[in-house]
Amino acid sequence: MKNDIHPKYYSDCQVTCACGNKFTTGSTEPTIKVELCSACHPFYTGKQKLVDTARRVEKFTAKVKAQASSAAERKGKKAKKVKRDTKKSKKEVTVKTKDIKKIAQVKLNKK
Repeated sequence: MKNDIHPKYYSDCQVTCACGNKFTTGSTEPTIKVELCSACHPFYTGKQKLVDTARRVEKFTAKVKAQASSAAERKGKKAKKVKRDTKKSKKEVTVKTKDIKKIAQVKLNKK
């Protein structure tokens, strides 16, 4: 190995996890702090643990709840069509006298 080009190697580097687990390894850093280790990682433990640093889990659950509530309020196409038709049937239709004459002429020409 060449001199003065390689970083210093610490054979007794202390690694500390957020769960409180500590172990020793070799590294170019004297101490390392990590969020997940083999003692708390879901792959090794088989238990799901959510590490939420930016409220991502809370935002996702809120989004899912909002979608579920809007889906409950939504109606199908047939229900919407029936509602539209009832609104149209309740409207008053005003027919002008000119329109009546045109309608009468059309009916007479057909016979």
